Amino acid sequence: MSSEPEVSALAINVTIPQALRWTDTRRGEEFRLTTLNVRLLPDGRLAVKAYGRPVGGGRGAYVSFPVPDRPELAALVSDAAVRAGALWAAHRGPG
Repeated sequence: MSSEPEVSALAINVTIPQALRWTDTRRGEEFRLTTLNVRLLPDGRLAVKAYGRPVGGGRGAYVSFPVPDRPELAALVSDAAVRAGALWAAHRGPG
């Protein structure tokens, strides 16, 4: 029996800086993407989705979108993963 706990998921949320934000359309509605959700997969790769809200405002759904293949977004994801790793490594235990 292994004494290591089984961790089933590691995920972080990253705010997309204003200069890197973009819009995308779903079902005829335009969304402004403001947040990335980054998950660490069991094989060590990162899976990323972008989330945002309707540009027109209102209480529209918080919808996920694929992240464009742009070097500055890839760098943001990588930097955020490194930062999250450092924060996890420096944790001070439960509350």
